[in-house]
Amino acid sequence: MSRPEDLLPPDLYYNDSTSRSYTTSSRIKNIQAEMTYRALALLNLQSPSLILDVGCGSGLSGAILSSQPNAPQLTNPGGPHTWIGCDISASMLAVALENDSPGDLFLADAGQGIPFRPGTFDACISISAIQWLCNAESSIETPQGRLKRFFDGLYVSLRRGGKAVLQFYPKDASQKKMISDAAVRAGFGAGLLEDSEGTKSAKTYLVLNVGGGDILGAVNGMEGVDVDERRAGKGKGSKKWKKGKPNKGSKAWILGKKEQMEKKGMVVKPTSKYTGRRRKTPF
Repeated sequence: MSRPEDLLPPDLYYNDSTSRSYTTSSRIKNIQAEMTYRALALLNLQSPSLILDVGCGSGLSGAILSSQPNAPQLTNPGGPHTWIGCDISASMLAVALENDSPGDLFLADAGQGIPFRPGTFDACISISAIQWLCNAESSIETPQGRLKRFFDGLYVSLRRGGKAVLQFYPKDASQKKMISDAAVRAGFGAGLLEDSEGTKSAKTYLVLNVGGGDILGAVNGMEGVDVDERRAGKGKGSKKWKKGKPNKGSKAWILGKKEQMEKKGMVVKPTSKYTGRRRKTPF
């Protein structure tokens, strides 16, 4: 059976007819709810938060975000939450508006970036959406470019310490690696979880953290998951891991260069708390 993303671009695949049948299917609603509760459990939010829902569709996940006190599946609901949803399908968003979705909605292609100010959101979820970013619809675009724009924008839009849980259906191991690698390159700490691995009901969750915190702490005590934790500059593929050297541009790298220059008798600027600090991306 063909995967939907192999048939048409998402804005064409989810037309008026498909969007309505998707939203009214009891099977799809149950699966969507299960994965949304799972994502919220991994986020482990302690209080009502502002959440970005990427690929929000007709608002099935958003309805759960807005009604957390009635969430028996969660030991600590932390809600109700306020959420903003984006989707590339105008038909899906139209169904959400007809159903009086409680979230703010906007039409956008996540592969072109996340258009919000730095530190806007406390958290992000995405259910069954980011695999679509691996499809380039023109010869001037590439899956790698779309993933880079998405993860770079998401990293900036989340506050420091914020988390994201992105559930997706990878086509194969190489696509799974391409997606997780793009997240790590953007600066996220990343944990890749597999629920029911090797079965038809397998679900893949990419758990991301913006600076600080422990990704593994989000899944302590959970059964039936495999975790691959990485962070930019600390994984097996990084220069730091291979050679014991700091990443180029990091504070440690800058201090090392300053020390070399001083030994040569050159004048260097004094070190301060701002040395090596990453500049925020302007809005």
